[in-house]
Amino acid sequence: MEKLQYTVTINAPVTKVYDVMLGINSKSTYEQWTSLFNPTSTYEGNWDKGSKILFVGVDEQGEKGGMVSRIVENIPNQFVSIQHYGLLQADKEITEGHEVEKWANGFENYTFEENNGATTVTVDLDTMEDFVDYMNQSYPKALDKLKELCEK
Repeated sequence: MEKLQYTVTINAPVTKVYDVMLGINSKSTYEQWTSLFNPTSTYEGNWDKGSKILFVGVDEQGEKGGMVSRIVENIPNQFVSIQHYGLLQADKEITEGHEVEKWANGFENYTFEENNGATTVTVDLDTMEDFVDYMNQSYPKALDKLKELCEK
């Protein structure tokens, strides 16, 4: 696994950034910024500590797929830790096998820090080597979209 980090500073209070990023008040805000990864990106489940959450989208063949994950920690407006432990393929959860082992125990962590009314979001992400270029291209664009949504 490769460890990647992305940071964005948003001219909005941390409560707004946290709510928009996770889609707390409206799932559509989560779907808008994550559409840069997949136009059909969404999640099923909730952000409560200990909860299972599915990060899903539809591929070019119309098949639903994504990641099976758990919320390891959620300190509102401060820190969210997501552990990816499986894959969703054609509506079937797969939590063991060769493909899953590549992703097993990968984390995606969001840290929120507010300073003088602006919020810095730091994303720490574990990803497979095959996805480094994709993440390096997509994540900054997605965070720019998050910034745009929060600064409206």
